[in-house]
Amino acid sequence: MAFATAPVAVIPAHNLLVLLLQLGLLLGLATLLGRLAARLGLPPLLGELCAGILIGPSLLANAAPDLSAWLFPTDPARFHMIDAIGQLGVLLLVGLTGVHLDLGFIRRQGRSAAWISGAGLIVPLVLGVGIGFLAPAELIADGVDQTVFALFLGVALCVSAIPVIAKVLTEMRLLHRDIGQLILSTAIIDDVVGWLLLSVVSALATAGARTGQAALTAIALLAVLVLVAVVLGRRVVDTVLRVAGRGEGGIPTVAAVTVMILLSAAATHAMGFEAILGALVCGALVGSSPHLSPARLAPLQMIVAAVLAPIFFATAGLRMDLTELAKPSVLGAGILVLTVAIAAKFAGAYLGALIARRNRWEALALGAGLNSRGVIEVIIAMVGLRLGVLTTASYTVIVLVAVVTSMMAPPLLRLAASRIAPTEEEPAREEFFDTLQTPGRELVTTAKEA
Repeated sequence: MAFATAPVAVIPAHNLLVLLLQLGLLLGLATLLGRLAARLGLPPLLGELCAGILIGPSLLANAAPDLSAWLFPTDPARFHMIDAIGQLGVLLLVGLTGVHLDLGFIRRQGRSAAWISGAGLIVPLVLGVGIGFLAPAELIADGVDQTVFALFLGVALCVSAIPVIAKVLTEMRLLHRDIGQLILSTAIIDDVVGWLLLSVVSALATAGARTGQAALTAIALLAVLVLVAVVLGRRVVDTVLRVAGRGEGGIPTVAAVTVMILLSAAATHAMGFEAILGALVCGALVGSSPHLSPARLAPLQMIVAAVLAPIFFATAGLRMDLTELAKPSVLGAGILVLTVAIAAKFAGAYLGALIARRNRWEALALGAGLNSRGVIEVIIAMVGLRLGVLTTASYTVIVLVAVVTSMMAPPLLRLAASRIAPTEEEPAREEFFDTLQTPGRELVTTAKEA
């Protein structure tokens, strides 16, 4: 008996043409503006974000509305095509960030990271909720309770951006430093707690949701995720890397790591967490495996840094509309939110570092690094749009906070790091990370053995 099946739908020719033009234009602009930002001493990711702003609603839609409507149609199905490519980029970027983590160092610095993260979360969360109750009507979507909006704003201001922080630290060659690892490990705690808080606020925004039950469910699932990763995930990753390492060249390892990152991201997404969490956990397991040859991941690192990550940052800029800031109430609220975001996050992290008995230069570096919110805040803002909590104006304000705080990090980090003495572990860790950037280079003694 024959079963008739419908043919698989293909992308219409015109839609494919527009997609290719979108990708070429976004990547080209992101690369050019990223290099320009680097020449000015700023993180290239800021130039990549500006690429999307220039050809999005902020500029192109006003200067050439017909061209903008043709090149970036508002049809969600067509916009989601390029959005999906950007999501692939950020998942691989976060996965490779996890590979860079020195888990042994994080365990040794657990007390310090807990103090710094705790203060860096509570201070901006409380102040963010406070100004949320003072926000003008233009920032709150119709039918949304102001308490829900205030809680959502507090969550958006208390997070730190792992992808942005990792990219800044990598570009400034600080990721191998102890202070860089401490900044990154503290940001991880920030983000895990931030996603838990986001799940609670999302439950509040959903009709009929029970906030307490949602919070308990999220905590239980997180515990299950950690347990499975430690007990089963480590064995799976070791086995896959051992088998892939038998192949010639780095292609089997690159393919295996990519597949594991994507499947882990899918698993956490199915559990109700963000896919980015699964990518990070998988990357950390890959980086801690004794069967990893760092040089074999260099090609993947290169394609993510040169192509996929810039496309993601550019697509994030496409959703901003800076013309909303022409409204006095929105501009005033934006300045207030930005001021509170910077002061609260910096003060919280600085205070936590002092409590953890870090010197003032380490405290300054931590405050500057954790102040970078970037992609994570943009993702949270996108969730707010999807849930109907945010308007275009409030989304623009939140993303603007991400851009400005990311711009502030490099000069302060550079100043503070130059006054922090290196430790004995840092040269070995630097050599380990350098192999990820250099195809064909093998490393016998890794930083994990130092």
